[in-house]
Amino acid sequence: MKQLWLTAKLDIVESLRARWFQIYTLVFGGIVALLFVFGLTESRVLGFIGLSRLLVTYIQLTMAILPIFVLITTVRSVAGDREAGVFEYLLSLPVGLGAWFWGKIVGRYIVVFAPVFAAMLGAVIWATIQGIEVPWDMFGYYTALLAVMAMCFLGIGMLISAIARSTDMAQGAAFMVWLVLLLFLDLILLGVMIQGKVSPELAVTLALANPLQVFRTAALALFDPQLIVLGPSAYVILDLFGSTGYKIFALAYPAALGVLSATIGYLIFRRGDLP
Repeated sequence: MKQLWLTAKLDIVESLRARWFQIYTLVFGGIVALLFVFGLTESRVLGFIGLSRLLVTYIQLTMAILPIFVLITTVRSVAGDREAGVFEYLLSLPVGLGAWFWGKIVGRYIVVFAPVFAAMLGAVIWATIQGIEVPWDMFGYYTALLAVMAMCFLGIGMLISAIARSTDMAQGAAFMVWLVLLLFLDLILLGVMIQGKVSPELAVTLALANPLQVFRTAALALFDPQLIVLGPSAYVILDLFGSTGYKIFALAYPAALGVLSATIGYLIFRRGDLP
């Protein structure tokens, strides 16, 4: 455990010095600042007003930005160290492969989640100072949703990084994964259902295998429990999970997917040719 935390601390220190982290922090902090500047706390949409409206908009923007940031920066972790010749030094030091790999994951998770959470927390603190009501239940669930989103794509990123033999290949694969998930947000669901070749239940099940679709639907479910905007698909989802059940699924499935991907990545990393 000591080796793991030392590796995590080293990764955190390196990330704080990196230019990508400065841009990453500025993006999410800037989003919240702009939402306040444009007066979203003053507007009302679907009955949501004040900080609730800001959080709804923030989570939608984060779903588009966070995955690609996490994937692109994470895939450089193992692949970049392999190209830089770090593994030769690693094998000569009393640091286990497991401690190094999982330490990188812990350190990177703290780095990618902290700015996102800090931006939300800053919005809550500012709203409290301004006397704006804080929807604590929404804040808590959105925080959990962002936490598992970071965990999911961090695990996928580490898997890609362990498989790829170069940084360029790793970054290209990460971009392709993000693009495929983005394109299949609705295409797989609508296309299959329009053709009518499979049951709606199977079509929805396939669509919900996409973690981005899960996050998007969960964000909608918080302010639209009946999922009216999804049309007929809502009936299938609510029949399968129920409103509360789906919110739990939206946290459990991406977290499990991230842990599973990271575990497979570690097994590949441990059995592979490190240099």
